[in-house]
Amino acid sequence: MKSYKVVLVGLGKRGGHHLAAFKKDERFQVAGIVDIDKARLDKVAAELGGGVVAGTDAADVARQVKPDVFCFCTLPNLRLPMIKIGVDAGAKLIAYEKPVALSMKEALEIRELVRKAGVKTVVSHQHRYGVHYQKVHEIVKSGALGRIRTVYGTAVGWMTHMLSHLVDYMLWYNDYNEAEWVMAQAAGRQKFADNHPSPDYIQGVIHFSNGVRGIVECGAGAPDVPEVDYWWRKNRIGVQGTEGFAEVLTGGGWRAVTARNGLQTGDGCMNYDLDTPPYVKDMGDWLDDDAKVSPCNGEHAHQGMEITMALLRSVIDRGQVKLPLTAGEPELEVAARTIPERPVLLSLEASRKEYPGAS
Repeated sequence: MKSYKVVLVGLGKRGGHHLAAFKKDERFQVAGIVDIDKARLDKVAAELGGGVVAGTDAADVARQVKPDVFCFCTLPNLRLPMIKIGVDAGAKLIAYEKPVALSMKEALEIRELVRKAGVKTVVSHQHRYGVHYQKVHEIVKSGALGRIRTVYGTAVGWMTHMLSHLVDYMLWYNDYNEAEWVMAQAAGRQKFADNHPSPDYIQGVIHFSNGVRGIVECGAGAPDVPEVDYWWRKNRIGVQGTEGFAEVLTGGGWRAVTARNGLQTGDGCMNYDLDTPPYVKDMGDWLDDDAKVSPCNGEHAHQGMEITMALLRSVIDRGQVKLPLTAGEPELEVAARTIPERPVLLSLEASRKEYPGAS
């Protein structure tokens, strides 16, 4: 069995889930850990035992370990610097949190860098491993929905946290057909000050090359998903066709109505403990065999990133935006100046705790 050395940067909640999954897969050896919180770093190092390189400087640890896998679970403002560290250390695969970047310019630099270096990348759109997400995909692929007309996604969480997920699963359900143009509008500036900077609410349409229309809503104005109690999991992603529909609720299972099978429902809920191990397993499979490309590969994630930044450019330019995109001004910074400075309007009172300045 092949063995792969891992350097893991960031030992918080998400880093902890990655650490547990790497430890469970016999192909991976956690050889280096990094965190700026020295107490947390020392605690994890003691739990892992001897032989692990631990430090607060990611570049230094990566140089010492020379990992096969460089995985970082950090805030979004560190994407490109961390990618450069992984490439410079000779990593074969770099795994990191969504979103891909905070601007199209940065995303294009990342793609060029890893392509040139021949480094595989994966982005943690791990919700797709949930049984409810998988069931909806199974129904779509079966043809039970007929000709697909619409894919859609809604989330009450703000854009930089949630839109990457919504768009990735919409693309998955639409066979990763390319987007040709988008059009969007946004409201509210409060969340631009967040460590995941975003408009408070954004909604838009996506026109795909196969004629399918995508519809997204993300943030304070997004509709409720009353079947789900936990606020962060009030996300709905679905597909409509000529013979029915199927949709997944992040925190509340799946349902479908088709001409072929009538009403169907099933359980499922986002669970890091269940979703992260198969995400990590697919990394190992891709390292073992170039033909076994991870479904969370960076090229797919870049496709979703481009749609997200195009939506922001539409907000800024007040019109349709054609894809593919080239590098331009930092979209989030320009949008923060462009969106009117007035409170966002809520769709449900439960969102006020996250958008306290809303009307």
